[in-house]
Amino acid sequence: MPDNRRSKVVTQGHQRSPNRAMLRATGFSDEDFQKPIVGLANGYSTITPCNMGINSLAIRGEAALKQAGAMPQMFGTITISDGISMGTEGMKYSLVSRDVIADSIETACNGQSMDAVMAIGGCDKNMPGAIIAIARMNIPAIFVYGGTIKPGHLNGEDLTVVSAFEAVGQFSAGKIDEAQLTAIERNACPGAGSCGGMFTANTMSSAIEAMGLSLPYSSTMAAEDDEKAESTEKSAFVLVEAIKQQILPKDILTRKAFENAISVIMAVGGSTNAVLHLLAIANTIGVELTIDDFETIRQRVPVICDLKPSGKYVATDLHKAGGIPLVMKMLLQEGLLHGDALTISGQTIAEVLADIPDTPAEEQDVIRPWGKPMYKQGHLAVLKGNLATEGAVAKISGVKNPQITGPARVFESEESCLDAILDGKIKAGDVIVVRYEGPKGGPGMREMLAPTSAIIGAGLGDSVGLITDGRFSGGTYGMVVGHVAPEAAVGGTIGLVQEGDSITIDAHQKLLQLNVPEEELSRRKQQWQPPVPLYTRGVLAKYAKLVSSSSLGAVTDLNC
Repeated sequence: MPDNRRSKVVTQGHQRSPNRAMLRATGFSDEDFQKPIVGLANGYSTITPCNMGINSLAIRGEAALKQAGAMPQMFGTITISDGISMGTEGMKYSLVSRDVIADSIETACNGQSMDAVMAIGGCDKNMPGAIIAIARMNIPAIFVYGGTIKPGHLNGEDLTVVSAFEAVGQFSAGKIDEAQLTAIERNACPGAGSCGGMFTANTMSSAIEAMGLSLPYSSTMAAEDDEKAESTEKSAFVLVEAIKQQILPKDILTRKAFENAISVIMAVGGSTNAVLHLLAIANTIGVELTIDDFETIRQRVPVICDLKPSGKYVATDLHKAGGIPLVMKMLLQEGLLHGDALTISGQTIAEVLADIPDTPAEEQDVIRPWGKPMYKQGHLAVLKGNLATEGAVAKISGVKNPQITGPARVFESEESCLDAILDGKIKAGDVIVVRYEGPKGGPGMREMLAPTSAIIGAGLGDSVGLITDGRFSGGTYGMVVGHVAPEAAVGGTIGLVQEGDSITIDAHQKLLQLNVPEEELSRRKQQWQPPVPLYTRGVLAKYAKLVSSSSLGAVTDLNC
């Protein structure tokens, strides 16, 4: 990478350079050429409520950067809405968008020799996409989360987008009528902001705060509240100071920072997608992190927050109860957080948390006292066995007994699986297998919120298992196992499962096993043929050729 203060090559290196003339056209005056150029990656879009409030934050951040003594250069980056594309062919672009976002931010910042970057994002892949770019460039950077949506309300209950998906399953099972289904759909999402539970967006914003690349409390603020704009303004001043001190991402994104993020994710009951994204970020920044590290930390960190999807509360409730700083302080007190890890402000984690209370307030039950957790161990279990020699991720929160042995019900796509659930063809004791939905096989590793929500809605959440080489939405819970690797498309054992085979899911034993003799599996393996690629041109075709295993974070530049 080029040296720090890279824009000076353009703005100072050649006093008669035409580069300076171009910058004058964008608003530079003589004195501005002495200031650091800060990229402002604006994820604004009206495609999704997650991002539709971001432009006003970007404008506020732009003004603050100027006030702090920098020259901001705003540019756009893309997003797609996971919630809107869920259950469609468009969801194949969701994980792909993470890399498109990373590539676009890297391209703009490096192409224009920017000295630093402030990235503002909302929907799920905005966060890891921005952090992957930040890790690649290693220039001073800060992330600003667009904020969470406020909960919808109906009949005295809080609603989220997942409520609408689960209502479809309830309707199909005859538990609610069409009027109730419509009422839930109309009231689930009341305005701007990312999905309101501890789903993927709020999980990743929490992880970024825990790693020190965003400001305290910023990860749980509501998109529509004034404090979100104020936090954006403060972020600009913090970033300009970081430029002066040359605090770089490699100083912040250390092994300790990743361990801190994993501990927080376990404590808040976060999304399975965090495993995929943190592995990808660690790979980019050069930190040794494996899928097994998540299991190691899970065993010592309890779930202390009662949050949706399996719990009661939403992110705005967590914010009122003390937010991520209180969760981090509790972990720090128990020796489960690295207090000496650096943050973008130049302070250590311990210094940031110095004035935060050690215990949650008694008048709330969003954050549980340390001695009365929701679960004694973390909820994201890493399973291995002949079905997942590289590993798979099970989200076991909200499950009474996370183990099942039952007959395989095999589906080659999410759509065929969903049809079977809604038609009442799945029974208690079944283990659903959805394959050829992995990073290469999908391609794009679709999320399975529609099938898993339909299972919950039908009342089968504790009695039916589901395994897939695809992903799950952060809104998913139940006896579900995703990220099965190796995936079916590259010859993984999940591609050899036949209808009726016995499968064991056992989170206690950390086991995902196909109960078929090795000789039979060898015979099936010899007969297996790789699938014909579904796409031969365009983004998905390129992605399928480049993407790594999900056990490595599904990165696209591993062998470059």
